[in-house]
Amino acid sequence: MSLNQKAMIFLAATAEDIRARAQKYEHAVPSPCMSVCQMDDALGLCKGCLRTLDEIGRWGNADDAGRRSIWLAIEARVARCSV
Repeated sequence: MSLNQKAMIFLAATAEDIRARAQKYEHAVPSPCMSVCQMDDALGLCKGCLRTLDEIGRWGNADDAGRRSIWLAIEARVARCSV
């Protein structure tokens, strides 16, 4: 997957911070959007934020727990892409 290395580092750090400091994000979980909005057809993930189309579509109506769940999925994807 051709992802920007800086974007990967940002996503990994933000995902870890959200997981480790849930209280900091108690009222507002930030969007992972990187304003790239290009899908990798082979993986079915956005090349900028590593979300699926379903996750992107659900984001706007998701509660904080749902958003944290999406960030956990992003964190796992970053780890797999970094191997």
